[in-house]
Amino acid sequence: MEKKKRGVGHIMTQQEEIWQGKFGKDYTDRNLKARERSDWFNKNGMKRINLNNDFLKTIRKDSKILEVGCNVGNQLKLLKDMGYSDIWGIEIQGDAVERAKKHTSNINIINASAFDIPFKNKYFDLVFTSGVLIHISPNDIEKVLDEIYRCSKKYIWGYEYFIPVGYEMIKWHGKKDMLWKTDFAKLFLDRFPDLKVVKRKIIDCEEDNNQDIMYLLKKEGQDY
Repeated sequence: MEKKKRGVGHIMTQQEEIWQGKFGKDYTDRNLKARERSDWFNKNGMKRINLNNDFLKTIRKDSKILEVGCNVGNQLKLLKDMGYSDIWGIEIQGDAVERAKKHTSNINIINASAFDIPFKNKYFDLVFTSGVLIHISPNDIEKVLDEIYRCSKKYIWGYEYFIPVGYEMIKWHGKKDMLWKTDFAKLFLDRFPDLKVVKRKIIDCEEDNNQDIMYLLKKEGQDY
């Protein structure tokens, strides 16, 4: 069967196809239910908003920010609550885009793929992911890193699962080849020599025996 194409020359990956089906819609349902809880952004007792404030304290409130893989916009809404106003998101799951528009306001969310971000080079001051790179196959990850780097003028910010060495695939909601752990900050740093670490934090998650990493990287020589 011929693979579907998305964007110029991009053939959809297995993971993209799965995200656009029932599996992706079920994920969207879980995100909306999580959003209804006041503690949805807690991680092992650590609130996401506190992490955000710690990492973004030098990022101006008028910065143009893009989230790659925003789903229903939970993280974007949190940024808006923190005072950021020029915030954008792309999401491959069409149902999530429509539902995000109903549950957010004054946030620009469009249906698009991380493999083909529909914005010009250096359009955003900061581009970020939150639990998205983990769902990109190691065979395809460099294409997504390239797109994130291309669209960022200054900063790349991420929050992902973490292991210090190598790549590890783990079964997720009954499926293989849908979630991987690695040091995603290191992937960026190894691929783009001009990127430097502004801040990096490893977070232990006792409830699921995992570690997460939050990182903020900056293109060297790029200042406000």
